[in-house]
Amino acid sequence: MSKPSVLFVCVHNAGRSQMAAGWLRHLAGDKVEVRSAGSAPGDSLNPAAVAAMREVGIDITDQTPTKLAWETAQSSDVIITMGCGDACPVFPGKRYEDWKLADPAGKGVDAVRPIRDEIRTRIDALLADLVPARP
Repeated sequence: MSKPSVLFVCVHNAGRSQMAAGWLRHLAGDKVEVRSAGSAPGDSLNPAAVAAMREVGIDITDQTPTKLAWETAQSSDVIITMGCGDACPVFPGKRYEDWKLADPAGKGVDAVRPIRDEIRTRIDALLADLVPARP
C-alpha cells in the first residue's frame, strides 16, 4: 500500500498550513507524504509560527511558501484547507476537511501558541485515521 499524501492549503502558506505540515512530518515520520501550499503565497514564513513551532522542538525554517499547483492538489489523497474559501480548488473524489483556525498573520507568538496547539490536536486525529495503530 502506498503511503497517503496530505496537502495543507491556506492563503499565504506562511503560518497555519506550515505549522500543520510541520506537526504531521514530526508525528508521522515517513508514514505520510506531507505537502503544503497557498493560493496566494507570502514572501516568507510567519516568524511567530516559526517561533511557536520551535518551542515544541519542530523546526520549519527549511520550508518556503509555495504556490498551490493543480497537479499537487490532484495527486493528494487528503486536502485540508484553512481559511482560503473560494480560492481553494475542489477536486471530485478527494477527501476534504476545512479547518476553521484563527489566522496567525500579524500576531505575536503568544497569540499563535493556541493555534499551534489546536493544529496539533487535529493532526493527532487525522494521523490516527490515516495510519491506524497496528496491534
